Amino acid sequence: MCSYRRRLLVAPALLCVLVGLVARPADAAGDGKGTSGHNGTGTGGDSTLSAQVLKLYEDAAVATGRYEAGRKRAEVQRAKALRVEALLDRERREIGVMHKDLGRIARAQYRNGGGVPLTAQIILATSPEQLMRGQHVFSQANLAVANSIEKSRRAEVRLAGDEARAAAAWQVLEKRNSELADLKQGIEDKLEEARWELQGKADVSVAAGSCPGAVRLDQKETDSTSAWVTPVARYELSAAFGSGGKRWAKRHTGQDFAVPIGTPVRAVGDGRVVKVACAGAFGMEVVVRHTDGYYTQYAHLASVAVDQDERVDTGQWIGQSGTTGNSTGPHLHFEVRVTPELGSGVDPVPWLSERGAPLG
Repeated sequence: MCSYRRRLLVAPALLCVLVGLVARPADAAGDGKGTSGHNGTGTGGDSTLSAQVLKLYEDAAVATGRYEAGRKRAEVQRAKALRVEALLDRERREIGVMHKDLGRIARAQYRNGGGVPLTAQIILATSPEQLMRGQHVFSQANLAVANSIEKSRRAEVRLAGDEARAAAAWQVLEKRNSELADLKQGIEDKLEEARWELQGKADVSVAAGSCPGAVRLDQKETDSTSAWVTPVARYELSAAFGSGGKRWAKRHTGQDFAVPIGTPVRAVGDGRVVKVACAGAFGMEVVVRHTDGYYTQYAHLASVAVDQDERVDTGQWIGQSGTTGNSTGPHLHFEVRVTPELGSGVDPVPWLSERGAPLG
């Protein structure tokens, strides 16, 4: 360091300034290519935001699982409700039959003298046998009427109870499903907001041509023993290798995976990171050299989770998908190359399939 203890001189002061400028880390100003200068332990970028996106992904998955479980329960309950409705219809029909029976009994009793008072029957009877027969008919008729009325009453009470229980069950089910749907939608809204905030920060870095450094992602342990995996766990395939398009000078050089912003991107196999860049048509990108000599590229990322020269394992998260660079929408651009440079690509689909990681 320079000393100013004795006297302040202009020349030594200027010399100190020049030494200080030369001593600045090279990566602070960037090398123009956007390649990260950190090694292995970088924690640059907005780690809180990346972690928030991952946490919201997990919350959304849990909420979706609960919603789907609730939907399945609703289907089971719907089937039960339909069976209950069928039983209720049968009860209503039985009550209607009972009412008809009561009317029939009443008409028969009237036609057969059931309406004649018991005192008149005693007076008009010509013999004890006739009197007993009349009393028996009268008692049987009254008993039948009483039984029919009681049976009808019980059926109506049971029907009312069944209808009330069925309505209450539906109300509980619909309320629960509505709550689950609101919870799921709320998490998805937060996730979408966080995704685009993450993308906005990535766009700033790419516009500046400078990588913010590795954003370490808290990845849970997996029980996968596969030597090779797909670059994202869930996806839809979009633009294929060799396909034409006005956005490419010649042909598409990789396989695109349509995934939302913030989706964890993983190394397809063991290897070492040979490039981390944040400028140009590919936006944020990572290139990995694998043990078999091939290279894989992961482009248009919204964040990078590894540093150059870092060792990576199969399935390890190396970044989050985005839409940086020359991209029309959120997706992962994945290439397999013979060399680390553009123009040496091979079709990723059969390449992965040959290694036990077919694309669905």
